[in-house]
Amino acid sequence: MEQPTPIFTKENLIERLREIKNRGWIPNARPGNVGGIGNTLEDLLGIKENNLPIPNAAEWELKGQRIGTTSLITLKHIEPSPRALKFVPDILLPKYGWRHQEAGIKYPENEMSFRQTISSNTTSDRGFKVVINDKDQRIEISFNASMVALEHSMWLEAVEQRTGLGELNPQPYWGFSDLKSIIGTKLINCFYVQANSKKLEGIEYLQYEKLKILREFSFDNFLDALRKGDVLIDFDARTGHNHGTKIRVRQNKIPDLYHYSQDIIL
Repeated sequence: MEQPTPIFTKENLIERLREIKNRGWIPNARPGNVGGIGNTLEDLLGIKENNLPIPNAAEWELKGQRIGTTSLITLKHIEPSPRALKFVPDILLPKYGWRHQEAGIKYPENEMSFRQTISSNTTSDRGFKVVINDKDQRIEISFNASMVALEHSMWLEAVEQRTGLGELNPQPYWGFSDLKSIIGTKLINCFYVQANSKKLEGIEYLQYEKLKILREFSFDNFLDALRKGDVLIDFDARTGHNHGTKIRVRQNKIPDLYHYSQDIIL
């Protein structure tokens, strides 16, 4: 018989996290999964998803991260507008894509890739950059052919033949109001748990060490982090599958997205 989802108060959730820390090294329940820190914690807490069942409070999310990792945390999967154009599979991939590194091996010979992690404070080696358009209240993706690295000159020639070397037209974008609603609703409050990790005989073990309670997601802080390059846009598409466009944040910058951050001793 399926066990009911437990209901937590913030106080007894902190106590459960202290108990989990005191257990020491725990095998990763989802080996090979970048989300294994949070997934393992969900299993230990007996919850199915990362929305914590805390009554009489605004929504809380549970996020876990390895201490010392340089990886990014996904805030939200969200495709750019105008969505009716299916921008990634129908425009960016066929017009600006390049030959997949496993084309002819794992995938068909003509498999294309458009995989870019793009920030606002630097231009990628393929000429893409995030632009914050305050006037029109939206976040845009821009292309500048003059910024493409020499090593991609053959690819740039192919882009010129397919679509020309001007600015993206139309430009993919995310409206401020849409993002504020979608991301802000998801990330109102957060239990942010960090763990050490080690491997023994090929098995990863986790030791949960740190907890921050983050309250009141701030869209202004989010935009500031985007301007600094701490929030990035991640495209991950190939001909056979669009893995989804993600808005991601550097793992040590998550607290900066909130009005209030409280360290809890476990």
